[in-house]
Amino acid sequence: MKKVFSLFFFLSFLLFLCQKVELKKVTDSSQVFKGEIAGTPVTMHLYFAGIADCSLYQYFVEGWYYYDKYQKKIPLTGVYNYGNLSLYNFGTKQKQNSKILKEQITSPQKVEKTNEISQALQPKEYILFDQDATKKNTLPGQFYMDKKVQPAQLFTRNSMIYRYNNYIILPNNKKINTYDFINKAGGNQLISYTSGENGNRVLLYFEHTSNLNACGRCGASEGEKGYRVLYFTKDWNYKNYQEFLTESCLESIYDTTKTKSKDRKTIQYKVGKSDSSPAYAFTVDIENASIVKSK
Repeated sequence: MKKVFSLFFFLSFLLFLCQKVELKKVTDSSQVFKGEIAGTPVTMHLYFAGIADCSLYQYFVEGWYYYDKYQKKIPLTGVYNYGNLSLYNFGTKQKQNSKILKEQITSPQKVEKTNEISQALQPKEYILFDQDATKKNTLPGQFYMDKKVQPAQLFTRNSMIYRYNNYIILPNNKKINTYDFINKAGGNQLISYTSGENGNRVLLYFEHTSNLNACGRCGASEGEKGYRVLYFTKDWNYKNYQEFLTESCLESIYDTTKTKSKDRKTIQYKVGKSDSSPAYAFTVDIENASIVKSK
């Protein structure tokens, strides 16, 4: 009997370990892309090299690319602009002209004129990638050299180099990144998680900037704050999520009161009337990784 109990305890312990959920924050400042130029395979490595003015959707990039067959690195400098990439090789003047390019691009308006400014510096070759809504899995572009134009593409729909990744490590060797399906601002913290007959839940608290474009509305705000409940199947396949704001510049939510239960297992929030919704309340159940909203 003692051996049976010990075996049961051991198996239960293993099951508990297998159900562990973790959150890991990794901020990327560089990316490696695979693609083609004129049908020839290439690899491109780009890294974040500073914001042009005030938006994290517009910034300088540096790096290189090579043709996979030869692997000789060709230096690149340029600009990431809301998903579009403008990349230049200035030959023997790469370092000098890269510096001049950055000095001349000082505003969102100048970012839009990147190619015009770069052409005055006489690039040896350059590649322009433009997002195309009709392309599902690639970023199309054109390669320019010696007055010749060749088709180019990157095998990705996401060309952003600077990324706030929040990886949720799940049981069964599964992993999801909130960057891919919630938003690009990160700022999540793991509070609790639970499993049940109807599926699994993960409770997150978050704080992040309201707008990655500091020039735009709420760009200087302290940020968005609140909770998210992520819903999964019994096999930990992601289904959807719900978001509950406690503070928001974008939604004009500021007058929120917070009350903790004596056992600290639940927290009640009363959210005041905002521009977009009437006043309401919600209760965070930490132990059960759930949130119940009420009027």
